[in-house]
Amino acid sequence: MLSAEADVLIIGGGMAAAWAAVGAARAGASVIMVDKGAVGTSGVTATAGPNHWWVASEQREQAVTQRLGQSLALGDASWMHRILAQTWETLPTLARFYEFCVNDAGNTVYSSVRGPEYMRALRQYVESLGVRILDHSPAFELLLQRGAIAGARGERLQAREEWEIRSPAVILATGGCAFAGALLGSRTNTGDGYLLAAETGVALSGMEFSSQFTIAPAFSTMTRAMSYVYATYYDAAGRVVEPTGDLQRLRFLAEALRSGPVYADFSRMPQDIRDRLPTISPNVLPVFRRLGLDPFVEKFPIALVAEGTIRGVGGLVVETDDCETSTPGLFAAGDAASRELVTGAISGGGAVNSAWALSSGIWSGQAAARRAKQRASGPIERTGQAGLRPQQAAKALDTAAFAATVRAQAAGFSTTFFRDDASLGRALQVLDGQWDEIRNGLAGGYRAREAAALTATARLCLTAARHRRESRGIHAREDFPALAPHLAKRQILRGVDHIESSFASVEELAA
Repeated sequence: MLSAEADVLIIGGGMAAAWAAVGAARAGASVIMVDKGAVGTSGVTATAGPNHWWVASEQREQAVTQRLGQSLALGDASWMHRILAQTWETLPTLARFYEFCVNDAGNTVYSSVRGPEYMRALRQYVESLGVRILDHSPAFELLLQRGAIAGARGERLQAREEWEIRSPAVILATGGCAFAGALLGSRTNTGDGYLLAAETGVALSGMEFSSQFTIAPAFSTMTRAMSYVYATYYDAAGRVVEPTGDLQRLRFLAEALRSGPVYADFSRMPQDIRDRLPTISPNVLPVFRRLGLDPFVEKFPIALVAEGTIRGVGGLVVETDDCETSTPGLFAAGDAASRELVTGAISGGGAVNSAWALSSGIWSGQAAARRAKQRASGPIERTGQAGLRPQQAAKALDTAAFAATVRAQAAGFSTTFFRDDASLGRALQVLDGQWDEIRNGLAGGYRAREAAALTATARLCLTAARHRRESRGIHAREDFPALAPHLAKRQILRGVDHIESSFASVEELAA
């Protein structure tokens, strides 16, 4: 058993986790990071080329007004202004460890970064501040002391030993959930933070806005989608599939794929973009070259890959401006937190979500450092249940089969693009049955806890989708295709075994 103490414990290893470590360490706290993967390489940022919502002060009012209109009554202008200001101030501080690009005019470009180098630089940054990092060390459960956070417990996979870290402040920066699908970089994003926090009583919101997809070659997990801006799509007979409706949701491709295979090529990509593609997205073309396929000339089959809550919206409800949840001492940052405040009912894409990850990381880190001065006392309560402590006798259950069921039910077209009460009800019946199996008989190891988190997340997403009886943003219902004015509210979910839903306006939540 590895036992340790820290002022701040950060669970996660992606962009938000690293910026949280920077915020806490620069505020004078002792910090430990634990990550299921390896800090600097795990998570979706490390495989991407993310942008940040980067707006000069004189243009922010217009940018916020535009975004607020797109949020469909679920956004908050003050939070949007805050992340724009924080991102503008903080991102350039990474220049000591990261070489930002310079444009043709000789100006430094801070908004767009190269994901692999960005994450390596962030690891170097946090290590330079004295942060202790435990790679390959998933967290299994949170610890409470008289209702307040007291740390967490997990396992060091390579050392094959448990760890327990006592801390009066914990930041959940575990990322979102792509339902164990083929989204590049999402292997460690299985909804762990949602389950950890929900077991302590924290609410979630925005989980119905989880039907976000991206395009990939059918033969690859290469889900870097910038090139598809220039794609032309074809059905099996070679006829062009014309985009219709909301292009962000890619519903037109889902409709075509229901009838048969769909193909694409990049013949419309301008030559200057083709020339720069190896620099902009260096991992896109090798996939085709290995097969001897020229995507600028030849057609290739495509698939739609679920991005879930990673480029969706939902997550843990933050109760304060510094991202503390309803459990004292527990904070949420990045995709682990709901982004409705800054995105509303539509995807935050790469830019807004990246700015949120950076800003929420800094705010939660600074606040956790302050919180560390308030230490509780009393007996320790271990909060983990599903996948750890079965209600009945432990059984030999197939965690891979559980993950496959989650993919089929939560990322299937019938519960994402073509939702209605019947399809959502059928999927929830399957997932509720799986949850009962997990609660009654699953125990042992991080795979069991992952299966529990995946199933819990899928139940939350589909429960929320069933209760929001309208179409709003990236949540669309076949049986309720119109916007319902009385539902211009955030949907709050509470509970793990039994999930309760209620709606509250932005103003009601603020009060």
